[in-house]
Amino acid sequence: MMKGGMGNMMKQAQQMQANMQKAQAELANIDVEGVAANGLVKVTMACNNVVKRVTLDDSVMDDKETLEDLLVIALKDAAAKAEATSSARMANYMPAGMKLPF
Repeated sequence: MMKGGMGNMMKQAQQMQANMQKAQAELANIDVEGVAANGLVKVTMACNNVVKRVTLDDSVMDDKETLEDLLVIALKDAAAKAEATSSARMANYMPAGMKLPF
């Protein structure tokens, strides 16, 4: 009986791993947008943290320091949204109460 239980547990673990790999592949195709200064700076990022696009309004081009700060804010916003989306998606594949380090 113990052997059958262990085999069943291994199958479940393999299925969970396959589901998580599928979810990670899907997340690479989901984009989120981080914004700063009411949309004057926008960063589009996939949920696997790959930055795809940066959009800057002409009005922010005059002040380099401010632009740098706005880029950091938009990147942090996009990363937070990507993490929230990833966590929500991955939760569907995890047993209740189990958390992942990403």
